[in-house]
This record gives sequence, C-alpha cells and structure tokens, in this order.
Amino acid sequence: MTQRMVYVLKIVQFITKMDEMGGAQVHVKHLSMYLKKSGHEVTLLSGSETPIFSELQQSGVIYRKVPHLIRDIRVLKDIKALMEMRRILKEIQPDLLAVHSSKAGLLGRLAGWSLGIPTIFTAHGWAFTEGVPHKKRIFYSLLEKIAGIVSAGIITVSNYDCQLAIQNKIISPEKIKVIHNGVLDITKLKQVSQNKKQIQLIMIARFAEPKNHQVLVEVLSRLDTQDWNIRFVGEGPLKKEIELEVKEKNLSNKVIFLGNRDDIPEMLACSQIFILTSDWEGLPLSIIEAMRSGLPVIASNVGGVEELVQDGKTGFLIEKGNKKELMEKIKFLMENAELRNEMGLSGRKRYIEHFTFEKMAHETLAFYQTIINQKQS
Repeated sequence: MTQRMVYVLKIVQFITKMDEMGGAQVHVKHLSMYLKKSGHEVTLLSGSETPIFSELQQSGVIYRKVPHLIRDIRVLKDIKALMEMRRILKEIQPDLLAVHSSKAGLLGRLAGWSLGIPTIFTAHGWAFTEGVPHKKRIFYSLLEKIAGIVSAGIITVSNYDCQLAIQNKIISPEKIKVIHNGVLDITKLKQVSQNKKQIQLIMIARFAEPKNHQVLVEVLSRLDTQDWNIRFVGEGPLKKEIELEVKEKNLSNKVIFLGNRDDIPEMLACSQIFILTSDWEGLPLSIIEAMRSGLPVIASNVGGVEELVQDGKTGFLIEKGNKKELMEKIKFLMENAELRNEMGLSGRKRYIEHFTFEKMAHETLAFYQTIINQKQS
C-alpha cells in the first residue's frame, strides 16, 4: 500500500486586530495553533499587540505586528499597511494567505494577489448584511466585489452568509465554501456554587452597535420578578453608555459587568439562560459556547443564528428588537426549570454533532489544501 505524503505548508493568518478577543480573534487563535500542531509553519499577522502573545509563542505560532494597520479607513495608513504586508509576505513566501475581518480582508487579498499568493477570506459575517445601514451596505458590498476578484476562495461561516454573497455577486459560487464555526469542547470544569434562589442570565458580546445590549436592559427593567441577575461579559466602545443606562434604570444591583474573561466555561457553568440580542450576526461563537455548556439560548433571529438555535427545541428565536417577545421568552424559561434542562441537553447534543472545533478545523485545512493544489496544477 502506498503511503500518502504529508506536506508541510507555510500558512499566514491575517486579521485586523488581536487586542480584544472577540469571536473572530478566538477563531484565528485556535485555528493557528491547530495548524501548527498539525505540522505546518504558521505566522499570525495583526495590526495590534495581543494579550495572547506568550500563548501563541509557546505553541510555536509566530506573531508579527503590521504597524500601520488600523480598523478605520485612513488612506495613507492603509497604503503603508499594504506595503508592509507585501514586504512581510515576500520575506515569508507562504503557500497560502488566510485573511479575516474587513480591513485585513481587503488589504490582505490585494497584497496576496500582487505577489501571486493564493488568498482565502473567511467572512465572519458580512459588513453588508441585513441590519447594517443602507449606505454602508452598498459601500461594503462594492469593496467585497473588488476583493472577490482577487480571492482564490471564500469561507462563509453560515449558509445565510453564503447566500448573501451569491445574491450580491461577490464571487463565483463555486469558489465559496460553507464551514460552520466550531469551538473546543470543555475538558475539565471547576465546580461553581450557584444561588438556587436566583436565575442567572448571561450575555457574552462586545459592547458595540450590532449587539444591542440596550434592548435587553430595557426588557430587564420591566421584569416583574426580582429572582434574577445577569452577567455581561465583554468590552467595547458602548460599555460606558450601557453602564449609565443600567444605573438610570436602578438595575445596578442586578447587572454585573465582568469585562473580558478567560474563564468563559466557568461563567456559563454558573448560568441558567444565555441571551444574545444582536441586530446582525454571522454565526456567533458565543451561542456555540452556550450550547456546549448545555444552556438554553434566547437569540435574535438574524444572520446564521437559526442554523444554530432550533426554535422551541434548543432555545427560542425572537424577532430582533422585539421587546415583548424577548420578555415573554425570558419569563417563560425562568419559570420552567425542566424545560431549561431539556433545551440545554438538546443544545449540547447539537453542538457535539455539528459545531465542534475539530470538525471546523479539519474542513478548513482541507479547503486550504484544495486551493493550494489548484494554484500548483
């Protein structure tokens, strides 16, 4: 029997920022470490310093900063960042460049194309999705069409985003691969004592426009029971505004702001209901983490969320911004412990079957290899 040869690939991962660990950043971190563990040479590029530098270093992933790369559009800085990318890529000479997030996605694909390096963009939710203001949707759709011309392939994290790309003619359908997000399973969890008298709610999300913490705070202020509290996990530009709103609504004794945490599994383990009130999404890792932890989920039915949450079975899907529906579902789950348990178990089972990190990583590497083979043939 002939033994199949395994080739060591040089792979560069590129994302705009790694200073705040949101869903895309967690994805890139774990995927980079997996690729390295699989025997490949991996370099991670970003426009910021990162709190996980030593963790990446220990795993063998090389981390380098692209000094002029920022989130906002600044023409001179963007040109400098593009030149820096070209210089770094010339030095590394990778087999493949994998880019993530809007700014790195555009500049990375231009740099890769100019040097003949096959480049794949992973869309962690499109910037022209439903819910984004109309003018922004037109602008970002145009940018993605330009970037699509120089893309070897695109990974979308949901069927919803795949269809959105096809409808907007971003790239040829045969160049799109749907690979659902996945998260690592919990191996060992600390035992956390719980207050049995209170229902513990939790929302894990950046304090930013799409997440709409405001609608949840408004609903919580109207609850006619006091047997609850909620933990908000995350940072972001709107955090101070939400803290002020919580204070104005006299909820300071019910709402806990935890900032960024590295003990998400423990936070979920001492919670009973997970909530996500986003106005737009890709395929939220936070929901997959909640399902992994056996929590029922209440979430806005936007983006690829319905591909995660089975309405009435693993949680409830609600119309975005619908305060009445959100309140009804929160109260209903608070009052039904048995249903919470059943939904949580169903969610855990769904995670195991469809949304493990290993499944996602295996499919991603296979797609990388397909694109590299196409370039070489």
